[in-house]
Amino acid sequence: MAEQAQAPQTAAPQAAEQPKQEKQTNCITCNKPIKKLKRYYRDGKFYCAKKCYKDFLKKQKEGAKEQG
Repeated sequence: MAEQAQAPQTAAPQAAEQPKQEKQTNCITCNKPIKKLKRYYRDGKFYCAKKCYKDFLKKQKEGAKEQG
């Protein structure tokens, strides 16, 4: 009887542990470290300046032209 009264020791682990998103620390275009005071946020990504954001858009357009 004592064995039946105890709850099973093997508990199911949580369904799905989501990995934490890492903070973006470098600019996507030039790979410079992004400082808290000087950052440019567009389309869910951080850039060090507006120039880097525009350069990133140019590279994307050129890549799309080559593929399409």
